Amino acid sequence: MSTIPKTMSAVLTTGHGGFEVLNYSDSVEVPQPRSDQVLIKVLGAGINNTDINTRTGWYSKSVTGETNSEKLHNLNDDGSWSGQPLNFPLIQGADCCGEIVAVGSDIDLNRIGERVLVRSMQQYAVDYRPFEFWTVGSECDGAFAQYMVAFADESYKIESNWSDIELASIPCAYSTAENLIERSNVKKGEIVLITGASGGVGSAAIQLAKRRGAIVIAVVSKEKINEVQKIGADTIINRDDSLLSILGKEHVDVVIDLVAGKNWGELLDVLKRGARYASSGAIAGPIVELDIRTLYLKDLTLIGCTFQERQVFENLIGYIERNEIKPLLAKSYPLSEIIDAQKDFLSKKYVGKLVLIPFH
Repeated sequence: MSTIPKTMSAVLTTGHGGFEVLNYSDSVEVPQPRSDQVLIKVLGAGINNTDINTRTGWYSKSVTGETNSEKLHNLNDDGSWSGQPLNFPLIQGADCCGEIVAVGSDIDLNRIGERVLVRSMQQYAVDYRPFEFWTVGSECDGAFAQYMVAFADESYKIESNWSDIELASIPCAYSTAENLIERSNVKKGEIVLITGASGGVGSAAIQLAKRRGAIVIAVVSKEKINEVQKIGADTIINRDDSLLSILGKEHVDVVIDLVAGKNWGELLDVLKRGARYASSGAIAGPIVELDIRTLYLKDLTLIGCTFQERQVFENLIGYIERNEIKPLLAKSYPLSEIIDAQKDFLSKKYVGKLVLIPFH
């Protein structure tokens, strides 16, 4: 085992704001694991909407605009997903693939050397109370660094022939997608409509819904139709077209929505009676107009999906190890190029995930 240095490279987020609050440093102290933690050498760290939304303060209730912008959203204390003030400076990064290089006093030394994926939503920290958790890179330091600590109980050994950066594309986006699929109870033969289907969560949802035998309709921009078709969507609709005019009323069993925005009402119109709608994002804007009669006259179920049961991440580990899904890696960058990587992410020109490499 290589010697663990005293300092490391990391990106410190110094507050809510624009790119100016991202401070790359080569002299950050390497963290020490507590008795129930492990020290992980980070081999890949994916970029997610939540990293940027947390930095810009988009989660604040005072923000009503879309996420696809570097415009400063909010400087208030409620800018985190939980609505609680964050402790800055903070090392963000919800996605971690890495190698355990040291363990706390209560952890088996045999875990040193394991390649692991860290669960983005940590229940161990809150004694597994329902609907409570810490998000890696929000309530605790994350993976935008050469080393990070994580609870041993939330660090999953992975045995796979995928590369480190391919595995680093999984934790946040795929667990979000699997949670949407799980909570909305997608079944074989059902028609599932996925908005924002070219992004990290949307493209993962296509694979995960197809894995369960669903028929997938993907909504994407015209420029990405061919790439999304390769992922496995059965039907693709240009996001600028009217869903209602193409599908008609009551055509879809489940909607997986990551977009919201001004055309949100059509999503409920195309749902069948008794159907389900699940959401974990609002990249086109969080404020929507609901005709409550559509909800109750059609007996619809609306599901908000943030909290994830442990089973969701365990499902993903199994899918990877059995090669039931494929990584969708678009591009990788050295950690020092985080601003370029986040600009590319915000441009929405890639299908799949962007990943930072701390050791380059």
